[in-house]
Amino acid sequence: MWFSDGWTVTKRNLTKLKRSPDMLVFAVLQPVMFVLLFSQIYGGSIQVAGTDYTQYLMAGIFAQTVIFGSTFSGSAMAQDLKDGIIDRFRTLPMSSSAVLIGRTNSDLVLNALSVVIMMATGFLVGWRVNASMSSFFAGVGLLLLFSYAFSWVMALLGMSVKSPEVINNASFMILFPFTFISNAFVQSQTLPSALETFANWNPVSALVQAARELFGNVGSEPLPDAWPMQNAVPMVLIGAVLMLVVFVPLCIRKFASISSR
Repeated sequence: MWFSDGWTVTKRNLTKLKRSPDMLVFAVLQPVMFVLLFSQIYGGSIQVAGTDYTQYLMAGIFAQTVIFGSTFSGSAMAQDLKDGIIDRFRTLPMSSSAVLIGRTNSDLVLNALSVVIMMATGFLVGWRVNASMSSFFAGVGLLLLFSYAFSWVMALLGMSVKSPEVINNASFMILFPFTFISNAFVQSQTLPSALETFANWNPVSALVQAARELFGNVGSEPLPDAWPMQNAVPMVLIGAVLMLVVFVPLCIRKFASISSR
């Protein structure tokens, strides 16, 4: 029942997205802008040992895109609560987890589409995959797995705030430093000591490093001597599984207790 109801809500959310194409356009334009700005404007002044900056940059853009894309789960849940849509769902004979499953599944589809567009844009500016096809698809799968797990975190946050505006501001304040104080755009070794330590243990850095390894864009610079950087793929897998194990039950419990705001 939960699978069938979840699929129905997923289709509802995708239909809503199709009827509001401006949401999709602006969700994709921002990472495209980052690709063009960083690769074409800063690429000539940022040196990376063993590779060019475009190859180094793209994994960071992919990670940033899927992380920020996951925030749609939170803002959409907050908006549906505000509009009373959640109360309407709760009066129907459907699984209580279906709304959450449909919300996170539809955002996974949006993130997958964004990644495809990002890769096409990267290809146009010179990015190439220097690994096997199996490794490439593993990298894409890892990015989407992390984004799906993180969307449950944002869904819980969306059900805990009083308005959609709050979650938009909160997610920006939290995620922006995490994505920039990392190895997404510059090597962590170039950061001041305290920020370098933070970057090396930053989960965003682990995701970026894992994507670089799987896409074959690592360069020749030695990895920082930190466990997440030395074991990036296992780190991301462990983190994604922990987020799902912890936040899926919390979201379902929270959904059962909330009322319209």
